[in-house]
Amino acid sequence: MKIFLGGIIQGSNVGSEICNQNYREQIKNILRKKYPDVEIFDPFEDHRHSVNYDDAQARRTFSMHLDELKSSDLMIAYLPQASLGTAIEMWEACRNGVPIVSISPLTTNWIVRFLTDKNFETIDSFEIFVIKNDLRKLFNRDQGHYRKIGEKV
Repeated sequence: MKIFLGGIIQGSNVGSEICNQNYREQIKNILRKKYPDVEIFDPFEDHRHSVNYDDAQARRTFSMHLDELKSSDLMIAYLPQASLGTAIEMWEACRNGVPIVSISPLTTNWIVRFLTDKNFETIDSFEIFVIKNDLRKLFNRDQGHYRKIGEKV
């Protein structure tokens, strides 16, 4: 199982300031506890200073991240606030039939409402779900799952 871990990096910050990224390790630990062999692609992991990339490197990096997303079985999107990059990743996931689990209190936000297959308002509620359920039931690539925008898995 390959999971793409998307989430807020800059948010609405001006300049090169980034938001706290501790959520990434929290989510990875939750996943690895239940699925020790899970492959997690974290776009931030190898690009901690990407806000300082020149345009060419930034474009290459973003394109590579979208390719990783398209080959994933599931996307997890952490959105404690709006995130332009994560919204684009979610759109691409939806267009490519990759189911999306979001962790966001933004329950009336259209991106969260219409592109997400399952939303949790907190990391704690996501963890409880992972402990009690099988995330693999959210996707089945063998059946060629593709959906229309707003259609739930």
